Amino acid sequence: MNKCTERIFNGLVKENPTFVLMLGMCPTLAVTTSAVNGIGMGLSTTAVLVMSNMLISMLRKIIPDSVRMPAFIVVVASFVTIVDFLLEGFVPSLYDSLGLYIPLIVVNCIILGRAESYASKNPVLPSIFDGLGMGLGFTVGLTCIGIVRELIGSGMIFGMQVLPDSYVPITIFILAPGAFFVLACLVALQNKIKRNLAKKGRKVPESAGCGEGCAACGNRAACSGHMFLDVTEKKENGQE
Repeated sequence: MNKCTERIFNGLVKENPTFVLMLGMCPTLAVTTSAVNGIGMGLSTTAVLVMSNMLISMLRKIIPDSVRMPAFIVVVASFVTIVDFLLEGFVPSLYDSLGLYIPLIVVNCIILGRAESYASKNPVLPSIFDGLGMGLGFTVGLTCIGIVRELIGSGMIFGMQVLPDSYVPITIFILAPGAFFVLACLVALQNKIKRNLAKKGRKVPESAGCGEGCAACGNRAACSGHMFLDVTEKKENGQE
């Protein structure tokens, strides 16, 4: 498996932002009332991830360490603004559905995490594929949650009636509590499948996380969330 393919696999399976790293939970829980909203938010985030990773990787040797986070935010915000305008102009219905969560992509911890932990330390091409893999993993996660919530909550998928007219929708699934319940069930299902595969002796991709908290992690450089602990530690030590 070459490096670019490995980055795609990493984002989709090994470090899936939604089901493994549990990042970007705000849009995950808020906009997945339907499959269309889920795939729309996921693809929008993917576009920003790919472009910001590319530009940050290109500028990684130019941006001073002292201002790298503000520089990353400026780059991400620029691409988010472009995506925002494109959605408003060409897909107004989706733009209205996603609302405030499109501008909030700027502060999505997935994007800043990949910029800090990968794009700022690696060449352009692998960084592009890293953004693509993490974005597709995020899209798959949001779409799966949206499909389950829309199916149980309204009997439809992608706006098309799937269950018979006699089905009584369980409307709580398209409300906030339903988002938590569906996410928990899908994560539990994923973990059960992994355990069953492990019992059968099949190779199961392991997450890069340490499983015991960031402070105990021996692989901080590969972790999307390590940047937040690093920033906190530097502030406590008076380094920033």
